[in-house]
Amino acid sequence: MRKEVYDWIRSSPELHHYLRMNPIWYRKLGREPELLEKMIQESKVYFGKTFTQRIDQIHNNMNMAMMVIEMMRQMNES
Repeated sequence: MRKEVYDWIRSSPELHHYLRMNPIWYRKLGREPELLEKMIQESKVYFGKTFTQRIDQIHNNMNMAMMVIEMMRQMNES
């Protein structure tokens, strides 16, 4: 693997962790360093950092908060 590619990966702890969890990327990046962007995208999916995953997480958190508020309201009415 090229030094500049490895240095780029080492600069991001999440990317480095993803690389360690998916060692096939050592071989892929060693042969085709231009696949770094693809690895970055896959790591974002793996860690739940895509836009749609973040929106889903916000939606789920809002639903949970609404349920808690509704439970508190019902307890106060009793």
